[in-house]
Amino acid sequence: MNGRLMLLDTASLYFRAYFGVPDSVKAPDGTPVNAVRGLLDFIDRLVKDHRPQKLVACMDADWRPQWRVDLIPTYKAHRVAEEHEGAPDEEEVPDTLSPQVPVIEDVLDAIGIARVGVAGYEADDVIGTFAAHADGPVDIVTGDRDLYQLVDDEREIRVLYPLKGVGTLQLTDEAVLREKYGVDGRGYADLALLRGDPSDGLPGVAGIGEKTAAKLLAEFGDLAGIMAAVDDPRAKLTPSQRKRLTEARPYVAVAPKVVRVAGDVPLPDVDTALPHTPRDPAALEDLAKRWGLGGSLQRLLGTLAE
Repeated sequence: MNGRLMLLDTASLYFRAYFGVPDSVKAPDGTPVNAVRGLLDFIDRLVKDHRPQKLVACMDADWRPQWRVDLIPTYKAHRVAEEHEGAPDEEEVPDTLSPQVPVIEDVLDAIGIARVGVAGYEADDVIGTFAAHADGPVDIVTGDRDLYQLVDDEREIRVLYPLKGVGTLQLTDEAVLREKYGVDGRGYADLALLRGDPSDGLPGVAGIGEKTAAKLLAEFGDLAGIMAAVDDPRAKLTPSQRKRLTEARPYVAVAPKVVRVAGDVPLPDVDTALPHTPRDPAALEDLAKRWGLGGSLQRLLGTLAE
């Protein structure tokens, strides 16, 4: 089955739904279900507009893997709500969103949409591995620019980046990346590593912003080329750049493993085919009643049935 595969960065989308849909959208018992209904509306629109044959909701089984923290201790540190010894740390999530996540999982499972999270890995890594093994075109739907590193025109891998809801998406291919950042998909990880990302707790190289990083990558090809230039007195680096990059060597040595999305996650064997009828109609009916999923669920089921 070589049709188009759509990979959802699920948390990125339900966060957007949560903040985009008013919390006055509630279940019969008064519990907010704005993220649940918003996500179902998102998926309905995505399937309608882009017609994937396969769909996977990729999950964060571990939003802050210890192996990344061991390399860069500041990684996502500012987003930790509670630390747990020997288990994933708890992420700071709005009080009325946390209870909606299990509902989202139950609804996706009852519909029959493949849902994959792997212990010790983030959703990005699950997405990266599905993309690496795909045998047809891939659409990655995410509000996280980190996944631009997976864009690959030759393999027909693109990122659909929501600008407003999911009705207005930036279809991100290599031409868009070159125009905006001066790099292709492969170069984006090096750009992000050099520039840093405060939202992920990545310090970057002091004094090297996005534009300077893009210029250095254009001049020296990739991160390895830039670091080789630091040791070459003939290379066209300013004294300040040479000094900053020299000082950043310990960071540059470990950051690639942290910034680059894993492509070798042990994925479970799942049926990724887009379902046309619900996997568990009785469970879905109960969920629809209990949580008041109304038109959002009915619209999605109608679209899947087409």
